[in-house]
Amino acid sequence: MKLSGKRLDEFLRAARPSKNFVLVYGPDQGLVHERAKDLAGKWVVNLKDPFAVSEFAADQLKSDLARLSDAATSLSLTGEDQVIWVRDGGDKITDIIKSVIEDPVKAWPIIVEGGELAPRSSLRKLFESHDKCAALACYADEGRGLERVITETLRSEGVTADREAITYLMEMLGGDRLVIRGELEKLALYAKGKEASTGVINGEDVLSCIGNSSMTSLDELVYAVGNGNQPGIDAALIKAFSDGLNAVAIIRAVQRHFHRLHIVKGQMEQGDSLDKAVSGLRPPIFFKWKDAFQRQANTWSLERINGALALSTECEAQCKTTGMPAEVLCNRALMRIAQGARKY
Repeated sequence: MKLSGKRLDEFLRAARPSKNFVLVYGPDQGLVHERAKDLAGKWVVNLKDPFAVSEFAADQLKSDLARLSDAATSLSLTGEDQVIWVRDGGDKITDIIKSVIEDPVKAWPIIVEGGELAPRSSLRKLFESHDKCAALACYADEGRGLERVITETLRSEGVTADREAITYLMEMLGGDRLVIRGELEKLALYAKGKEASTGVINGEDVLSCIGNSSMTSLDELVYAVGNGNQPGIDAALIKAFSDGLNAVAIIRAVQRHFHRLHIVKGQMEQGDSLDKAVSGLRPPIFFKWKDAFQRQANTWSLERINGALALSTECEAQCKTTGMPAEVLCNRALMRIAQGARKY
């Protein structure tokens, strides 16, 4: 069974999963691991108990075909439930997993962590089509989902953030879930350690604490695109991927950048000065990039900005539906968008 939307939310909220065989996969490996861990915790109390949790790497199963079946049908030494946890799942273990699922002997629950499996993946097809199974896709947090992760994580650390800080964080974050949580935990410690701390994080706190790696990677990339700097795009894209950002998060950042250019350009056509239009943006343009943003607002026409937004939207849809390498699709789209900067 393929789960998404409301059905996925209900499955994750349930006290005990309704399916005993679950594949958790997708480009956000932090979220994949987090959900697999949460699901395993619904079956067993102590995830560190070797008698309750049997963990396998996919390569271990390929070299010993009976290993998974033996573990899945073993007797509990403590009388408590057990769970099988398989890492790095891929198509090479499809037949092994299928043999356990279809064995009439009752098996312990099995959770498989997979990577970015294409729609043609035999492992993904097995879990999506079999009535004993569930398949959960994990993509980068974005929009309201990302805002919820930010606010809930900060609240769990005993701090809150004002609207400007949350907006900045949504601009900077959006890659791997574990990276997001790590950055937010660091931000919470920073906020608590400030003199006269109020427990409320503001935009300045965000820029001071985590306005480095993720923000710098994205800013360098989106401004290289807006400047039509093809070599700069290549270099910034490599850095962004190495910083843990994924293709959809990058495309979303480019969309936000051109949306802000669209707002400014529209206000200028209604009679506002460039300075006034740019100064009205919230969150404000980071001072380091203000001159570059204003140059782009002068050189990009509304027609070409609309074209850039259309290309980025198309790329995001392709990343989520075609099964093609998202990094390749992202690179290609950014190069096409950047060509618009040269048409003036």
